Amino acid sequence: MNAVDTNVLIYLHDPRDPRKQSQATALVSALRPGVLLWQVACEYVAGARKLRTIGVSEADIWTNLHLLQKHWSTIVPDLQCLDRAQSLMQQRSLSFWDALLIGSAIESGISTLYSEDFSGVGPIGSLQIVNPFAP
Repeated sequence: MNAVDTNVLIYLHDPRDPRKQSQATALVSALRPGVLLWQVACEYVAGARKLRTIGVSEADIWTNLHLLQKHWSTIVPDLQCLDRAQSLMQQRSLSFWDALLIGSAIESGISTLYSEDFSGVGPIGSLQIVNPFAP
């Protein structure tokens, strides 16, 4: 299973970086099987509000979220994700939100997480973290 971080979903709507927008669109379109992590869905709706200044409406974001849910399974974290996050914070010096995202991915059996935010973190257990925008 594969998942994306919030930044990938935000780039779907952000024409200010055409290269990243194109790469995000290609990745999301091709990602099978795809998983939508609950935290990513929440961050996507909250973060996309910043895109209103470039013409992206809240309705656009909700519509896209519902489309993703039709094609990807949505995974809600459980209490084990919090335990994993605590461990990751201590071992990897990650912020709480980053540790919770990675912990949720690991606990959900995701093999690859696509994100531009974790450069240098490397694989964690069986989870590969890939920057889809790396040259």
